[in-house]
Amino acid sequence: MTDLRGWIERTVRTDVQARTAYAVADPGTAIRLNQMENPFGWPADLWRACMESLSGAEINRYPDAAGRELIAAIRAHDDLDDAWGVMLGNGSDEIIQPLIQAICDGARPVMAPAPSFVMFEVIAGQCRVPYVGVDLNRDFSLDADGLIAAMQRHNPALLFLAQPNNPTGNLYDEADLRRVIEACPGLVIIDEAYGPFSSRNHQSWLGQYPNLLVMRTFSKMGLAGLRCGYLVGDVAWIEQINKVRLPYNLGVLNQAVARFALTEGRAVLAQQSAALRVGRDQLFDALSARGLRVHPSEANFMLLEVDQPSAVNASIAAQGVLIKDLSKAHPMLARCLRVSIGTDAENAAFLAALDVALKAQR
Repeated sequence: MTDLRGWIERTVRTDVQARTAYAVADPGTAIRLNQMENPFGWPADLWRACMESLSGAEINRYPDAAGRELIAAIRAHDDLDDAWGVMLGNGSDEIIQPLIQAICDGARPVMAPAPSFVMFEVIAGQCRVPYVGVDLNRDFSLDADGLIAAMQRHNPALLFLAQPNNPTGNLYDEADLRRVIEACPGLVIIDEAYGPFSSRNHQSWLGQYPNLLVMRTFSKMGLAGLRCGYLVGDVAWIEQINKVRLPYNLGVLNQAVARFALTEGRAVLAQQSAALRVGRDQLFDALSARGLRVHPSEANFMLLEVDQPSAVNASIAAQGVLIKDLSKAHPMLARCLRVSIGTDAENAAFLAALDVALKAQR
């Protein structure tokens, strides 16, 4: 045991040793407005019906590796034509990984606008694939000319475009987005994790671009605990990416609850998403009324700018409300905090804590 450190240093990849693990702190009893979750639970009668539907689940058997019944429910929920292929993942993170493994050989990079979803870069690094981020404009709009020029220089194998974007919350100009897709020499993935809150649906674009796939997750609509996501596109693309997906990656209970949610729970989930969109607008107005710069959002969170964001975040956390300090994530976010939309009571608690934190700065 005395030489354990030596064994680790000789055996574990040096780039892994240099990394830190993705850390999620225990929230305790704090109000959680830091992870873009749906804050609403299910009504008791819906839970009872869900539990009854699970009574015959064969947890002694491996799950359906193809997820046929769940995919059928996804098709019905999304009004998705049977011509398109669907691949299930254990959350969208797990879909990003087989995409990179199937498409990237290490010679051509993964590319995305910056700032954007951090896991695009993290998983590319884990797969030993170079990553190139191309800065957005100062207002967080897409720098289409800059991105196209960067693609011409770097020849990316894979381009991720989060719509709405995380952490900025905005949709890119449609004409700019189309120009980028048309100019990309590799496969383009539109990540619609926040689709339930957005005014634009990019699944309808699939038939227009042969190099386009759309990725979605159930997490933001209210099923974060299930870790279920999916990838949609031409069957020929899905067939190739499926080759590197781990078998049985989505368990029996995960599939069954997700299927129930998309069918029996569909109306409840839709009502909750609508309530969060209303809450988003109300919170935007409340923050703007305080004289803060708040960035318009089509997601279930919003970005606001303050002086001394780390100090403000620490004060809010000390009052029992968790939000996200992004000031060190990217130079363009140096003044930024991100807050998820909660219940009316949670939003009110956040605003009260923010007022205390801002008052302390004066």
